Amino acid sequence: MPEVTFPGPEGRLEGRYQPSKTKDAPIALVLHPHPQHGGTMNNKVVYNLYYALHDLGFSVLRFNFRGVGRSQGEYDQGVGELSDAASALDYLQTMNPAAPQCWVAGFSFGAWIGMQLLMRRPEIVGFVSISPPANLYDFSFLAPCPASGLIVNGMNDRVAPPEDVARLVAKLRTQKGVVISHETLEGANHFYEKGMEDMLGLVKGYVGPRLGDLSAPAAS
Repeated sequence: MPEVTFPGPEGRLEGRYQPSKTKDAPIALVLHPHPQHGGTMNNKVVYNLYYALHDLGFSVLRFNFRGVGRSQGEYDQGVGELSDAASALDYLQTMNPAAPQCWVAGFSFGAWIGMQLLMRRPEIVGFVSISPPANLYDFSFLAPCPASGLIVNGMNDRVAPPEDVARLVAKLRTQKGVVISHETLEGANHFYEKGMEDMLGLVKGYVGPRLGDLSAPAAS
């Protein structure tokens, strides 16, 4: 688990980079939850997503947003954090110039940032959003959503209530050209204290088949 640092908009950003053993592997960026509520790249959901994607053959990067851990700068209401994510993707692409696919995964606040990054970077071909806080943040920028992806949330989530996530999914599913897969896990809360392995299984089951042929969108 190599420790890496790379330049961000407000100084150095701290990350962990796990390259694939396969040459010219796909790449994935994993984004952590809210910096002001204890979110770091070592969050259990982020950590497990990172290794689940690596198990699928990705070269994976996770990192701390500005002001978290050894990353320089201060919290910036999501605006600066989106710029941090763009810098992290730049770094990941520099390390893997021949990567055939680029994905973004995020948990909670990180899901919101990841879906904004999706809008800015057309090279991102798929996304995984775990417990997107549709009740706390405006997702209306996804008009249209540029890529198909997977959204997972817990039925017992009190931070990002399932009814709000369901409304977000319904809105995205009205758009042509993308397929939004949505799974709600019984018994799981926002932090997947129960259901972590089930969540990771859903991610692997969704992403794995799409690595072979992106011409056929995954079923919802």
